[in-house]
Order: sequence, then structure tokens, then C-alpha cells
Amino acid sequence: MDVCVIGGSRYFGRMMIEELRDAGAAVTVVNRGSAPAPRGVTHLPADRDDEAALSAALGDRRFDAVVDQVCYSPVQAAVAARVFADRTPRYLLTSTVEVYAHLGRPDGPPLPEQALDLSAERVDLQLPWSDEEFRSSHYAEGKRQAEALLTRLAPFDLVTVRTAHVLGGADFTGRLAHYVERIAAGRPVAVHPAPQRATFVHAPEIARFLAWAAGADFTGPVNAASPEALDVRELCDIVGQVVGAEPELTASDADEPSPFSFDRCYAMDTGRSAREGFRFSPVTDWLPQAVKEARA
Repeated sequence: MDVCVIGGSRYFGRMMIEELRDAGAAVTVVNRGSAPAPRGVTHLPADRDDEAALSAALGDRRFDAVVDQVCYSPVQAAVAARVFADRTPRYLLTSTVEVYAHLGRPDGPPLPEQALDLSAERVDLQLPWSDEEFRSSHYAEGKRQAEALLTRLAPFDLVTVRTAHVLGGADFTGRLAHYVERIAAGRPVAVHPAPQRATFVHAPEIARFLAWAAGADFTGPVNAASPEALDVRELCDIVGQVVGAEPELTASDADEPSPFSFDRCYAMDTGRSAREGFRFSPVTDWLPQAVKEARA
């Protein structure tokens, strides 16, 4: 199998590249060259926002699948549709649980893929998507519009992997470390008065899933998460068990309580991934190890 990865320079994207390589795939990484590619992987430096430069860097290469880790706007999606039209039959767009943020509600059920109606999602190519600050502040909307555009116009089979909150490994976000450090030190953790549940996924496992999905044959959106949801209190209990300290939680109505403390449901239904042949591990199987990694 010949796979092109756009982005993938760090965290679970790099793990996925190594998974593909170690499974015998020929892997080509396209990014701006901010980090060297893993050993045995072809690296093509290019800016995905520069359509001519991206096409020139790819040349006449063809791929069995493309995994796009860094598509944040419908403009970038439109460029990808044109550039890869005759270069691949299969395209994986990675997204996140934040695409559902506006749909969640207190005590709501886990959200299935069809909860997001892409046919009703507007696509506006005239918004200032080239402005990094605008893209950052409109992250969820940009991802939804990118997915909607490709769903409607893509000249290849499209898979959208909607990823839960990723924990474990070399997590650069520091979100789990926030809990580990505070609970181990006996410091209070601010949470919503009635925190809602969310789903999580282990970094090595989402890397394996993406590598597996690149060679599968299903299409459309798929949620990627451990099947069980936790609220922030349950997360703190597991952290406390690992670090040997009782969590001290304080209710907060502030706009920004601790990470993973949500006022609406962030849980994802993972039935589809299981039906397609990939079963994610229970969160309690891997979260204690992720806590140890964050502590280290």
C-alpha cells in the first residue's frame, strides 16, 4: 500500500506514520518541513495552502490512500479536492469531537455520526480562512465546512475520522498533566457544578485505527473513541488512584474550568467503528498508564 500523509509531524500523527511504515506501506509525508520525517519515510516539503507548490511537490505520484491531518477550512479542502483528484481513490480527513460541540446537551446521549447533518452545513469560501487567528477561533466551524465541502464535491471516496479527546504518549497539550500535577500536589481542581460525560481515546490506538482505516473499504464519517464515557469527576478518581491522592474538586461557574469539564455531552457513539471491524479498548484499560506517562 502507498499512503500519503498531510501533516503528521508530531504526536499520534507521527505514531500513525510509523504504524504504516512498520506494516510495510510506502509512506510519503507532505508538510512544511518543521520536523524531519521518520526513518524510511519519504518527505516532500510543501505548503498545503499553495496549490501550485503542492501539485509541483507531488509531481506524478499516485497513492492508494491519503490521510489529511491538518485540514482546517473549506478552502484547504477545496485545494485538496483539486490536487488529489487524479492521485488517489481514497481520502481520510481527520476531525475531532469538537465538530459536535454545538449539538451536545446536558445529560444527552452519545452522539452518532448522523447527528451532524452535513447537507445542512453551510460552506463559505469567502470567510478569512487564510488568517490563522480566524481559523483558530473558528476551529469547529472550519472542520465542519471542510467535511461538508468534501462530502459534496470530493472526486474520491471520503472517510472522516472524528476523534475523541486524545490522551497518552507525548501529549503536548498538557491537559491530562493538569490533573496529575494538581491532584498529586493536593491542589483543588475546578470543575462545572454538573459536569457532563465525554469520550477519550489512547494516542497509540488512534494511530493504529487511522493506519487500519487507510486500507479499509468503508466510507463516510466514523467516530473514534473508547466506548465508555467519563465525566471529569470519574477522570479525577482514576488519576487519584494512580498518584495515591484524594482529588479535591471545587465547583466553578467560570467560563474556563479545568480541561475536560464540560457543561454539555461530549460523548460519542462508537458503534460504527466496531461494526466495521475495529473495536477500541475500554478507557479503564489504558487511562492509568496514560496518567503514569503524564506524571513522568
